[in-house]
Amino acid sequence: MGADAPPRGMLPGFRRNEIWTYFGPAFVASVAYIDPGNFATNILGGTQFGYRLLWVLLWSNAMAMLIQYLAAKLGIVTGLTLPQNCRKHFSRPATLGLWVAAEIAAIATDLAEFLGAAIGLDLLFGPMLYAHGFSPKGSLLAAALVSTVLVFAILALDLAGFRWLERGIMGFVAIIGLCYGFEVFLVHPDWRLAALHTLLPTLDRSSARNFHDSIYAAVGMLGATVMPHVIYLHSALVQPRLKELTGYSLPAGETLENLKANKLSTLRTRLSILSRFLHYELIDVFIAMNGAWLINSAMILMAAVAFVHSTNLQPTIQEAYHTLGPLFGPAAAIVFAVALLCSGLSSSTVGVMAGQVIIEGFLDIKFPIFLRRLITIVPAVAIIATGLDPLKILVLSQVVLSFALPFALVPLLLLTSRVNVMESFVSARRTRIAGWVAVAVIIMLNAVLLGQLALGF
Repeated sequence: MGADAPPRGMLPGFRRNEIWTYFGPAFVASVAYIDPGNFATNILGGTQFGYRLLWVLLWSNAMAMLIQYLAAKLGIVTGLTLPQNCRKHFSRPATLGLWVAAEIAAIATDLAEFLGAAIGLDLLFGPMLYAHGFSPKGSLLAAALVSTVLVFAILALDLAGFRWLERGIMGFVAIIGLCYGFEVFLVHPDWRLAALHTLLPTLDRSSARNFHDSIYAAVGMLGATVMPHVIYLHSALVQPRLKELTGYSLPAGETLENLKANKLSTLRTRLSILSRFLHYELIDVFIAMNGAWLINSAMILMAAVAFVHSTNLQPTIQEAYHTLGPLFGPAAAIVFAVALLCSGLSSSTVGVMAGQVIIEGFLDIKFPIFLRRLITIVPAVAIIATGLDPLKILVLSQVVLSFALPFALVPLLLLTSRVNVMESFVSARRTRIAGWVAVAVIIMLNAVLLGQLALGF
């Protein structure tokens, strides 16, 4: 059976009402593609290079759709998360190495997301705290503590059922989308120029410094758009719905091959369910990832137009907020801060969930998600307390994520290409080629950036 292309049309047996029961996992995953790291890299890219790097978002999104579908597919077919599959099919040293890389990615991610939520809250309510004697650092620390409580509250939605958490996250995505639709409406971008740079890959070659900076920004945007931690998470997000559809999750020791040998009737039923789930998950991924791409593109457009005459080519998020108000009115600044806050809260929630999936899957232990949240706020609070520039930390975290990507992508591509793992759902040749091309592009960009950093450009 060709697993990558649905048989007999794109939507066999499509029912308009049924599809909504499958929507959710990809939308939760998509939050990681519009997190505060994206705000930082897109503001940086749009301010320094205008529309020039829009093509990075287009191609990053194409890779994201392929990767997220493969992650979901692995989880649906095997009944195991990507970390669990790594532990099952790879050697222990390889598994531990992959776990270390995944933890680095998770920590970098959570740092960016938590900082973003704190900055968003501080932009909205900081002036009131300043009036009561708070310093900027004290106000940001207070915002960080409130953000912690709010993320705990969002995580608690899962106690009412996984669909409630999905709906909550989808609500945040909708708010972010509406906010940036409003921003684009205000700035009136040059749509012809935007379309040209979306389709035509270019870098700034006006000087060696600008060429290096444009590569740095491109790698940062790639790291912010294709997120390693959410590759692990997506394979876990499909598990509750899989159990709901089949009545049970496939036990870790029972493969599709076992079912084929011992329970033919169960196998046929399960194959039918898996095929249908995969068809709908493909639609879920397509809509969610393209929605994230449009929001990211809107960020670039806003920065390219709003800050085109700015003398500061590397504005902080706070400076971007304070610049929007005088240029386009107070509403533009407030909407920007609301979008950042929703982005930070929702993506921080997703980041904590990914961290739990990573540590439990690779190490085969139970780790309370609320304890994970408490531990991961320490680096962010330390950065706030030391007064480091949050924008620079956010951009750096996204570059770290780009370097961590191959450690998630290579195991995913290997596993989904193995017949003993995927059985009849093994990836088609064209899918394997596309996946390895994506990994090659990421590694090449990272190698160029490393070489330029080593040469001191």
